[in-house]
Amino acid sequence: MRRNAPSASDRPDQLDAVTLERFLAALPREVVVLNDAGNGQAPLRWVEPSELEDPTPYLLDGEFVLTAGLPFREGGGSGPARADEYVRRLVAAGVAALGFGLEPYYDAVPAHVVAACRQHGLTLVEVPATVPFAALGLEFSKLLESGNAQVFRQLAETNRHLMRAVLSARPEHELLAALIQRVPVWAVLVGTDGRVRARAGAAVGLSQLQPLLKRLLSGSGPRVETETLETSEGSTLVFGHPLRSTRDATLGSLVLGTGRPLTPAQNNVVSSVVGLLELLVRQRTSGSLAPSQLATALLLHPESLTDGNSRGLGSLQDLLAQSVSGTRQGQVRVVQGVRAQAAAAPAADGPVRELLQWRRLFDTKMVELTDYGFTAVTRLKVDEPLLSEVEQLGWRLVVGEPTGLPGLADAYRRASALRPRVAAAGRSLREEELTWSVTGLLGSDAGALLAARILAPVLELDAERRASQLRLLRSWLAAHGSWDATAKDLGLHRNSVRRQINAVAELLGMDLGQAQARAELWIALQYAEDAAPDGQVRDSA
Repeated sequence: MRRNAPSASDRPDQLDAVTLERFLAALPREVVVLNDAGNGQAPLRWVEPSELEDPTPYLLDGEFVLTAGLPFREGGGSGPARADEYVRRLVAAGVAALGFGLEPYYDAVPAHVVAACRQHGLTLVEVPATVPFAALGLEFSKLLESGNAQVFRQLAETNRHLMRAVLSARPEHELLAALIQRVPVWAVLVGTDGRVRARAGAAVGLSQLQPLLKRLLSGSGPRVETETLETSEGSTLVFGHPLRSTRDATLGSLVLGTGRPLTPAQNNVVSSVVGLLELLVRQRTSGSLAPSQLATALLLHPESLTDGNSRGLGSLQDLLAQSVSGTRQGQVRVVQGVRAQAAAAPAADGPVRELLQWRRLFDTKMVELTDYGFTAVTRLKVDEPLLSEVEQLGWRLVVGEPTGLPGLADAYRRASALRPRVAAAGRSLREEELTWSVTGLLGSDAGALLAARILAPVLELDAERRASQLRLLRSWLAAHGSWDATAKDLGLHRNSVRRQINAVAELLGMDLGQAQARAELWIALQYAEDAAPDGQVRDSA
């Protein structure tokens, strides 16, 4: 039977040991494969000559066993039965292949040995007398040496690739992507809450991994949990690696699946990825301590925000970044939440649950529960899906503009100033979309309430008189109280304007000689139409 050359479709960037297929392709052409068990891609550990009747106690899995046929000689039972038992033991021990040397005992491989290898699925190779066993061992050593040099080069390149992944914007996702490029696995990163943080490759469903994840989360110490899953593509070996804190708390899990055992070099890459993921998850978890450190620093050294000490400010920015799962250069937003009228009051055991809810939704440790609802500092933009999710819970938000640490106090004051408008209108508001004017800040609902209160006596008049009085007020205030300018604008005598303004002032109960009264009246006039009983205010001709 002809030996196959290494497949051109093999991934050159994957880390592989010397395979059986590669070893056979390097042997002299006189060496013939009599039975191909289809395990050419299996890693080959060693080439081992043995004439023992049962060599399995001294073998490791993945070895190529060589024999001159001494275990099959007549004298200890029937040839077929002895061959069958011998081959069965080799397969059970994980032997990769059996090499049968011709002479001095046999001129050809016995038929019952060939039959036993075919029955039990063991690759059988005929080695002629012209090829000594030592030559096979020497060829394997050469392949192993060249393979090790190649693996070292590949490991160096792989480590550079992993470092680039760690420094990327999405390190967990990039790490898993780099892993499956170098190792034939699929990968799933799972948090302690059971949610998938990242995945790469065609992984099985999360429900199938629950027993293994449960063992990972409940165990302690360095360990690897294993399991075999049956899928539509056959058996899958699943390995679970816990991601641990420095105090052995489980912070997450990396689950890998593969169709065949990994080589030592591939396991080396997996160990590197596990270590890097542990560093990342520990760094993220350290954010739980950052808020208290930040609060302590600001309480004891409030001047660090304004004294121009860039080093001190940088330390505070690092703590803020850890608290919001961001970066030092990244900006943050102040978000304030108020309950809509239809929202149910929190349960007696609700504060902690509510706090954790906002921390999860806004991906931040900086959350304060208040009498009106909550305030959060987040790196998120609070996009429409997130805003919709919060509103479905019965809340309305003030979403501040992005700012840095020195601007947080001002951002909080602006959000607080806008909060009453959100509470009154029952609609969320983004500071970025706001028009910064009195009317823009006041809003139509609050403006209508102001107009209804200040202009009430005028708005109660009949439509024609109401329109006439409002037009008079607008013209007079726009002319800064000038009788002549107002008279010209309305086509009236200046004394008539003076008499009518005095009458309106008496009706409203206001001293229109005061600047504050005029300002309030001018603002109220902007919303007179919304406050009018019939919803319409028309100027008289």
